[in-house]
This record gives sequence, C-alpha cells and structure tokens, in this order.
Amino acid sequence: MVVKVYGPAYASPKRVLLCLVEKEIEFETVPVDLLAGENLTPDFLKLQPFGSLPVIQDGDYTLFESRAIIRYYAEKYKSQGTDLLGKTIEDQGLVNQWLEVEAHNYHPPLNNLVLHIMFNGHFGIVRNEQVIKESEEKLGKVLDVYEDRLSKSKYLAGDFFSLADLSHLPFTNYLVGPVGKGYMIKERKHVSAWWDDISTRPSWLKVLEICK
Repeated sequence: MVVKVYGPAYASPKRVLLCLVEKEIEFETVPVDLLAGENLTPDFLKLQPFGSLPVIQDGDYTLFESRAIIRYYAEKYKSQGTDLLGKTIEDQGLVNQWLEVEAHNYHPPLNNLVLHIMFNGHFGIVRNEQVIKESEEKLGKVLDVYEDRLSKSKYLAGDFFSLADLSHLPFTNYLVGPVGKGYMIKERKHVSAWWDDISTRPSWLKVLEICK
C-alpha cells in the first residue's frame, strides 16, 4: 500500500518524507496550499481536525503530527532500511530524549524565526524584531547544549543517525537558507560538522528534489 503524505512543500511534512525515504517505504504526495486555506476545507479537516500539516493515509489508517508519524514508521519497519531507533532500549531512550528536546527546546524559537522572517505578512503575522532577537538568543542557548553533546558523539543519540537527527533537518534547512542565520550553525564547530553530515545524506537530497 502506497502511503499518501499531505503538504510536501512545507517543513513538517518533509520530516515524514525523509523518514519514509530512509525506511525505503513507497509514498506519494498530495499538495496542500496553506496560503489558499486548503487546510481548512471540510474534507481536509476530516483528516486533521486542527488544520495542520502533515497528515498521512496508509490504507485505512490516518495519522497526523509529524513526530508521531516518524516514530510509527521507524517502529513498524524497524528491520527495513535505516534503523532510526538504535539497537538497544537504551539507544531508543536517547533517541526519544533528543526528539523531545527538538520538539520542546529547539523547535519553538526556530519556528518563531521562520514565522517572523519567512511568513511576514501571511497568516496574520507581522514581523516583530523583538521576537526575532529573543528567539535567536533562546536558540543560541540550545545550540550551545548541542555543541557540548556533539563534542562527545557523532550524532545526538550516539554514533548512529536516528530520528533525533532526522527531525532537525527541515527547519534547520530554513535557518541556514531563507531565514539567513546559518552563522548560528557554522560558528559552532561540532554542530557545524553534524549539520554538514546530516544535510548531505542522499535521503535528504532526494526529499529536496521531490519537493522542488
């Protein structure tokens, strides 16, 4: 059964696509235009009652929230493609720990930067320089923690690429690209090496090609 992934143009759905490529799972994409409000139509709200992206349909099974989706496929197809969870229960604990860090510490300030710099004038957002300044400061403190962690291991959960690393790719790609703050990565030696590694994975390059 081919997995349908809704909204491939946006960052959170790319998190799902990247997982599916790593796990060698066949999928197709369904465009959703947020600016046109296609995520608020009655048909879409039947799939995702909050009107957010992504959503997947896998046969009769529907799931939303990108981190829930990638956990689901990493577990369901653990022995297929790249093992994104680690070999031991301790590995999995660290993967989940850093996934939570990404969701609750890394993502919120980065998302503020994305919204106020990239989406200024859309969704009722008006660029606020104070929010941008405070968000950059918060993100910088998180990246300092990452710098320390990555001085001790190649990837966040250890010496293997996992969901924890994968989950950072789409929004960090915004940070170093259209947000224009790539220096936050480059000025930290170990974070920079980690980013150079994960952002050149064939799976990520394939996702970027698919979503052109």
